[in-house]
Amino acid sequence: MATWGPLALVGGDELNPGNEPQDEVLVRAAGDGPAFVLATAAGRQHPEAAVANAVRWFAGLGLRVEELPATRRSDAKNPANVARAREGRFFYLVGGDPGLVPKVLAGTPLWDAIVEAWIGGAALAGSSAGAMALGEWTLVRERMPGDDLRRYLPALGIVPMVAVLPHFETFGHRWVESAERAAPRNDVLLLGVDERTAALHHDGAWRALGAGGVTVIGGGQRRRIASGETIDGLPTPDPERTPGSNAG
Repeated sequence: MATWGPLALVGGDELNPGNEPQDEVLVRAAGDGPAFVLATAAGRQHPEAAVANAVRWFAGLGLRVEELPATRRSDAKNPANVARAREGRFFYLVGGDPGLVPKVLAGTPLWDAIVEAWIGGAALAGSSAGAMALGEWTLVRERMPGDDLRRYLPALGIVPMVAVLPHFETFGHRWVESAERAAPRNDVLLLGVDERTAALHHDGAWRALGAGGVTVIGGGQRRRIASGETIDGLPTPDPERTPGSNAG
């Protein structure tokens, strides 16, 4: 029977003080089962450093985490990695390159195993690029480094209709205009998440947790939700929308 674990979309600056409210929820869900960090988004940016930071941070919260290799497509098809994921009770996708996570994980046996574990009660979280990958779309640069213009690419689809804008209070808010203009459908919801803050789905509801707030943009409206408040209007996560493992 599915019990659905917590799902956290974190706005960046993860693995640092201020993230305790959402991370403690994830740690409790992990129990004493295997806990994994995936450095997929950091695959081109020192993934070993991202793993070391996760090990340090979660050890301080009483959880032992280790890397689940997932920086290459071959990692995501490796039977040994898939077997480990099936036993996992905690999965954290760190930040990095917004386009890299779907490219590596979509349609793979590893991602299927992670989703199955989450449906069975494991914790699942992504921060910054990792959070972006959990929406229906991820936003990548339209042209050059430093460009505020964004275009949509299909993501892992755990949260339908949603594109996540992390680092919202520092620079993510600058993406709103181009994201609205380039939206592939008129029902797209932009979810702005501040750093060290999460939109957390747990026990059947969404709420904001952490150091900042969450902003929901769609249908001509913009709503700001403070930490601790319920986030109304966000779609329920839907694992059936995730890409199947028949992809190459």
